[in-house]
Amino acid sequence: MSLTTPAADRTALVTGASSGIGTALSRELSRRGHQVVLVARRAEKLEELATELRAAGGRAHVLGADLSDRSARATLLDRVGELGLTLDILVNNAGLSTLGPVASSDPDAEMNMIEVDVTAVADLCSRALPGMVQRRRGAILNVASTGAFQPLPGQAGYGACKAFVLSYTESLTGELKGTGVTATALCPGPVDTGFGETAGFAKEDAEAALPSFMWESPESVAKTGIDGLDKGQMVAIPGFANRAASVFARLAPNRFLVPVLASRHPGLRT
Repeated sequence: MSLTTPAADRTALVTGASSGIGTALSRELSRRGHQVVLVARRAEKLEELATELRAAGGRAHVLGADLSDRSARATLLDRVGELGLTLDILVNNAGLSTLGPVASSDPDAEMNMIEVDVTAVADLCSRALPGMVQRRRGAILNVASTGAFQPLPGQAGYGACKAFVLSYTESLTGELKGTGVTATALCPGPVDTGFGETAGFAKEDAEAALPSFMWESPESVAKTGIDGLDKGQMVAIPGFANRAASVFARLAPNRFLVPVLASRHPGLRT
């Protein structure tokens, strides 16, 4: 098993813990007895979650931080140490998306997305892994997407960011073999978390573009992710339909797949 035994001086750090999948992952880890450090920009939302987890008998700490800020990321693990805690589990969940064709995109928004979705993942992994490897224990869960398995016209930058997270995590599993540390990529399909609305398209458009049997709850995604982490899986995909779709996306020629995806994406409707 990859997850170490919970202890008073050990913790799991979850980024993007203030909503959606991040909140569900925090609850699932706490339910299994792990102390959690909750990280997001909205500290007030984190305090609400921390209060809930403590009321249920868990141990939770709040660290407000903007993951797009490199200086804020650089101090994050030191702040965990100041709490008297050792980082045993790192969950890189924070993420965001832009929407629409790149030709009409906002360059600042695109770069901010890449900073959070890609650079922050590599940054925190590179800071956390030396200590984990030295202690010969630890686990990293990087949240990607089923969008990582295929091009994603209408969300080109987001799809590419998640493809990076998937490839990066798969490579980590090879590097970490025999160290006592594991890495898992969690690749959810569509999840009703408000993520799409934040990106800029209506829930109704998202539901029309993807069949209902592919949608998963944040709770089922979190359980799949932590189960996969516990088993040392390289990739964890919630739901049979999404697992099947990811296989198809990897096998289908992109010259056929891309036009179909472009025709159905809400971000490319005129």
